[in-house]
Amino acid sequence: MGLFEGKKGLILGVANDRSIAWGIAKEIMDQGGECGFSHLPDKPDDDRKKNSRRVNKAIDGHPNAKFVEPLNVSDDDQIAAFMEKSKESFGTIDFLVHSIAFATMDDLSKDTIETSREGFKLAMDISAYSLIAVANAAKPMLNDGAAVLTMTYFGGERCVPGYNVMGICKAALDASVRYLAHDLGPRRIRVNAISAGPLKTLASAAVGAKNMLDLYSFVSPIGGRDLEQKDVAKAAAFLLSDMSTAITAEILHVDNGYNAMGSPGRLLDHVKADS
Repeated sequence: MGLFEGKKGLILGVANDRSIAWGIAKEIMDQGGECGFSHLPDKPDDDRKKNSRRVNKAIDGHPNAKFVEPLNVSDDDQIAAFMEKSKESFGTIDFLVHSIAFATMDDLSKDTIETSREGFKLAMDISAYSLIAVANAAKPMLNDGAAVLTMTYFGGERCVPGYNVMGICKAALDASVRYLAHDLGPRRIRVNAISAGPLKTLASAAVGAKNMLDLYSFVSPIGGRDLEQKDVAKAAAFLLSDMSTAITAEILHVDNGYNAMGSPGRLLDHVKADS
């Protein structure tokens, strides 16, 4: 019997079959859970329906994938409509995964000090406030003892050059996890975050994570291996399951231990060997 037999929930922010959100969803569904999905709405002039097509390709007829709907999390009416669809399909839910972030390439490519006011507001709205918005909208459906999970990054705790304005958004997201955990705690609803190391995804490509892969490989205590989608998915399944009923307001680092290092570690040996 799987960890999620008889459980139902929402996976918000699947981009394609390489995204972290999809890895989490697959782990849940393979362990018996049923999932409803959201994806970024397609542009009206996109005849190929690129976003919808990518998500449906990932799901590919999985019996525990119950519906796929577009969702713009900066629009409260769309959030309400998505939750109504979820209520029709599931009634109540046991988990909610929030894997959504956005900043314009123009703002991401600039030094943080040059971030535009409108770009900052947009990035913060979608990347941080959206967790509060969807958790509040889903609150009537969340069963007592349910779990909420979001995806963050080390750039919200420390300065990671190149992550820029998104690092500020992740810091706000991290704080939101703690405050939401307090608000939902009386119903034993847990709110946690996973801080994953760099993975090869569409989102990570936008913030230059490709250049971080070698760095993590040399510096991390568990060096010499790239982080895999499955690593994050298994950790997420733990936090969303009844295996973690006393864990809330936490940020779990799934990064081969990179966050614990106070020096470049074995990277120095590599540099010396090349010099």
